[in-house]
Amino acid sequence: MITKLDLYKVFCQVGKSKSFSKASKELYMTQPAVSQAIMQLERELDIRLFNRTPKGVSLTNEGSLLFEYVNSAINLISAGEEKILEFKDLTVGELKIGVGDTISKYFLLQYLEVFHNKYPNLKFKIINGTTIELCALIKSGEIDIAICNLPIDDPSLEIRPCGEVRDIFVCGEKYKDLSKKKISLEEMVKHPLIFLEPSSNSRKYVEKFMISKGIKISPEFELGSFDLLLEFAKINLGIACVVKEFSRDYLERGLLYEVKTLEEIPSRSIGVCYLKSVPLSLASTKFVEILEG
Repeated sequence: MITKLDLYKVFCQVGKSKSFSKASKELYMTQPAVSQAIMQLERELDIRLFNRTPKGVSLTNEGSLLFEYVNSAINLISAGEEKILEFKDLTVGELKIGVGDTISKYFLLQYLEVFHNKYPNLKFKIINGTTIELCALIKSGEIDIAICNLPIDDPSLEIRPCGEVRDIFVCGEKYKDLSKKKISLEEMVKHPLIFLEPSSNSRKYVEKFMISKGIKISPEFELGSFDLLLEFAKINLGIACVVKEFSRDYLERGLLYEVKTLEEIPSRSIGVCYLKSVPLSLASTKFVEILEG
């Protein structure tokens, strides 16, 4: 007997496939059985979920709304089933981590190596995104944990700091004289500035600090990549705001110079985040323990 959960699984697959025939192949069901399941669900809910056309199907407005919730619920159920399996001495399973490109490259890799050496049979799934995107992925059950720039203000998430970083200003050869003494923030903003794009948590943190000092920034360049900040500064396009810990190679090789300010930007944290309402899997727990070291 087909259950309500089975109906929702069929509904979710049809919504993804946009076709009864494609969904039937994914579900190993006949096409009539898929069609019958959707019609049964529509009868029970007393609403049309799909628009039928010769080219396939598309979700109605009501169907789209339902799909958002059902997809999240099924992902969470799948995550729960996987977590049960992981209790077999962590010999099977998958750890799904959300992280930004910069933190992935300069912070996460060392911990992934340690974890993989300790639990070689576990698979990793790394999903990149902004802090806002990663928080949404946690809530939908598509990732287990996220590693993000803090602060994050979300009461539904458990947030645990696991590393500290400092934002600094750097320049290339053209502005090297600025690195010979500490300068005021007022003097700093008179020069061409290179920042991450406004949606970045790192940018928001620095900008909030500077506004608290009565200084508004208007960058010449706003970039979506941390590595580009370093490269733009290196070729003398301006003074870049970067994370000191992630820029050591450029600084130690003399490719960039730190421009020190009279008022230093306070250090901030990198943290691991996960849902308060859902217990961490054993694999996630072990990985967080390694992060917190």
